[in-house]
Amino acid sequence: MTTIFGILIAILVFGVMIFLHELGHYLAARACKVKVLEFAVGMGPKIVSWTSKKTDIVYSLRWLPIGGFTAMQGEDGEDPHPDALVNKPRWQKLCVLFAGSFMNIISGVIAMFIVLTMTGRVGTLEISNFLGDSVSDRWLLEGDEIVAINGKKMVDYNDAANTIMLDGTKPLDITVLRDEDKVVLKGVQFKTEEQEGIKIAVLDFQFKAAPLSFGALCKQTVTQSISTVKMIYKTLIELITGKYGLKGVSGPVGTVSVISEVAVTGFVNILYLFSFISLNLGVMNLLPLPALDGGRILFTLVECIIRKPLDPKFEGYVHLVGMILLLGFMAVVTVFDVIKLF
Repeated sequence: MTTIFGILIAILVFGVMIFLHELGHYLAARACKVKVLEFAVGMGPKIVSWTSKKTDIVYSLRWLPIGGFTAMQGEDGEDPHPDALVNKPRWQKLCVLFAGSFMNIISGVIAMFIVLTMTGRVGTLEISNFLGDSVSDRWLLEGDEIVAINGKKMVDYNDAANTIMLDGTKPLDITVLRDEDKVVLKGVQFKTEEQEGIKIAVLDFQFKAAPLSFGALCKQTVTQSISTVKMIYKTLIELITGKYGLKGVSGPVGTVSVISEVAVTGFVNILYLFSFISLNLGVMNLLPLPALDGGRILFTLVECIIRKPLDPKFEGYVHLVGMILLLGFMAVVTVFDVIKLF
């Protein structure tokens, strides 16, 4: 059951992610001397706003904590203003467009570093012990170090755990290092369960923890961030192929609900979820889809290849259609999120 405190923490955490994303666009735009019209956190009617006398930029806080924006001159088509985004060199446009996702990704990595520092340990790929109702111990042994699953190398224990959870609903071929020899274990099975209608495998063993050192801490921060991104892309592919459907998607309402439930369990858990969602937000925004930063980056890259500008009106229409479809999709997802609450 979510509490008012949890909901407030969730809105704050979600707001920080949005703020950092838009701050990235804003700082890159100012660095490239692109004229910024407004920097907003939230959507809908304004709660409060302030206009800088020096730059004429409007800074606003809005009622709906489901997004934000950095409005720039000439971002949606032709514009005669010399400081319009459309008139800037393409490398500068790419910097401005990429900066939002970069801020989310870098803040996610920093949060991961802090989480690992606070836990005081780093994980390894070596199996420490099996749980009481384990199934995989028919194939695996304590002391085995997992090297690869279904032929794919694992970057860290988080990567292995995620892979088992998502792919372990079917027998897996797991390569382990056992007594300094590589052994391929065919058809390793795990128990399965359903969470919100989605079938996943249950990890029935624990990984061994290693002593904390600065080098190990930095290495695991990188590998765990990489494994998180791998899981995001894998989940997205399985969503597209129909494995999960809409029941596996969450929008702002679902995200706030999850954060609010985690908020009462402690700061470390909040920070870990912040890291995961920040990386998720950064990666998703880079997808080459209309209306997203990735879609705009794709158009700019095409211009770099053909060495001439595309029709701004055509690009504007594509992004408009993409925005309409995205808002429609978000509306449907929000309905599903609200249904899950009851």
